[in-house]
Amino acid sequence: MDIRERQQQYKDAVQAFPGMTNGTRVADAFGVSNSAKIVGGALFAFNINLASYSPVHDQIAVHCLLRFPPEDEIYFTIFVKNDLPVLEARLVEMRASGSSKPRNSGQKSVADEDETVEEGANEESVAAVAPDTLDYTDNNKNVKGYIASDGRLYLRNKGYWDTMPADLSTISKPVVIDRIVFAIWPPAASASRGLMARELIGYLGNLIGREKVHELRVWADMDAVSADMQRMPSSLSLKEIADAIAAAGGHYPDGEIARFHGAMNFLSSKHFVILSGLSGTGKTRLAIQYAHAVHGLSGKDIRNPFLFICPVRPEWTDPTGLTGYYDVLSNRYMIPPFLEAVLLATAHRDSPVFVVLDEMNLARVEYYLSDVLSAMETGEKIRLHSSGVPLEGSNGTPVPAALELPSNLYITGTINVDETTNPVSDKVLDRAIVIDMSNVDLAGFFDGLVKREPSLTDARTACEGMLSQSRTILAAHGLGFGYRVAEEVVRYHAFAEAHLSPAPNSVIDDLMVQKVLVKLRGGERQRPMLAGLAKALEGLPRAQNFLTKLLSDLDDFGAFQANR
Repeated sequence: MDIRERQQQYKDAVQAFPGMTNGTRVADAFGVSNSAKIVGGALFAFNINLASYSPVHDQIAVHCLLRFPPEDEIYFTIFVKNDLPVLEARLVEMRASGSSKPRNSGQKSVADEDETVEEGANEESVAAVAPDTLDYTDNNKNVKGYIASDGRLYLRNKGYWDTMPADLSTISKPVVIDRIVFAIWPPAASASRGLMARELIGYLGNLIGREKVHELRVWADMDAVSADMQRMPSSLSLKEIADAIAAAGGHYPDGEIARFHGAMNFLSSKHFVILSGLSGTGKTRLAIQYAHAVHGLSGKDIRNPFLFICPVRPEWTDPTGLTGYYDVLSNRYMIPPFLEAVLLATAHRDSPVFVVLDEMNLARVEYYLSDVLSAMETGEKIRLHSSGVPLEGSNGTPVPAALELPSNLYITGTINVDETTNPVSDKVLDRAIVIDMSNVDLAGFFDGLVKREPSLTDARTACEGMLSQSRTILAAHGLGFGYRVAEEVVRYHAFAEAHLSPAPNSVIDDLMVQKVLVKLRGGERQRPMLAGLAKALEGLPRAQNFLTKLLSDLDDFGAFQANR
């Protein structure tokens, strides 16, 4: 598809926009000499011929195009309706001023040196005149439109190479813009695509009001950013989210979904939740399923371009694992997943972007997360580098010197509490909502599992009794296992019965040793736990031998650890 095809497709989409009327005067500003540019403190939006405009039109719509390297294109249309009388008065003023000045016929116009544009922008005076004077004559009907820092549209006749005057009062009769519609090519949801374009749209929204800026869905592959991906979690009901999570196999019996939804959305600018509890209770899965539910995605293998999983590494002692660093060998700024999520959220302000810091306390959280925590509280930008210009990122995205945490960034951290992790400091806990997910409902989980996969019914029946008794005994001593272990035990049992021809009870015996008892550790206070497990697992010889060994270690050394 070449650029002319894209232009036509965009124009067709605008024509179908509900704001269009039969009396709309449409003008195109797609050519080289009349396409949009950033000049001085204003956006030069268009250079068009308004000679054919007349009071019979009830509004003006100007199609504009601005290009960003390497290939991004932002198409936008400016609508003026309520302020048409002001625009008409400005044109009359320009005609009156221009007709009183002689044209310098001995000079070659700049438009003669440039290509002819679709609206006929062919001639413009280059006479040396003050910025606030005009040259709008019968031979020169080109009008330049600038969107200035006050959000209003200023009409001039000077070339776009001139900056806006410092004193805007020298340009009379500014026009209020009713709305702007836009589309960005290419439309894919990627931090490396459309960041600068999206920042411009955000800037325009700040100038004229975000409620006046509307995105059009023009190209077929716009499905990469579906309508559901452009809705904030707070706009969805708890039931809608809970139903989507349940359909995806999520089982959270203790109100975790409601608490997670509330914790994520009770503040408008900070979204930071920590999920804690036993390994395998579905902490990471809840964060992922919540993101899919918000984005309207279903299916295990679906790709969510607005979800980033960031596994925390134990050697992280500074922010570079999250916010990246400049690599002198490649002369590029290395972009880790967290920074990519921030860039993407900056580029797509209308879409929630989710980040999961998985196993976040494998390293000292306050070491690597300090810059992010500070930005959450103060609203200040995160300093990335000291270069005066954006650096090329490792994925092609330009990386500015500093970035703020956008309000559409949703961060979830997961933590386990065991000998491999670090304690989380009050500095971190104070800045997050912490939700404990240690409660495990095996019966309810198995009900959902066999409902989705009836073929697992027999395996469930064979395993559930032993698993439930063991989990109850372990939980009384601060130990246990979650849904991950339970599901894998059932799936292994189903596979073994189908393919391994095992002896009676041998599979559950093996699994209790390999998946449950292998996690045991403790001292004298855990002696009743070992005795209770030995009673619950009667008839399983391997499990009995394993527990006998642990009791022997306890007698000999005063402590035991299964995997020693």
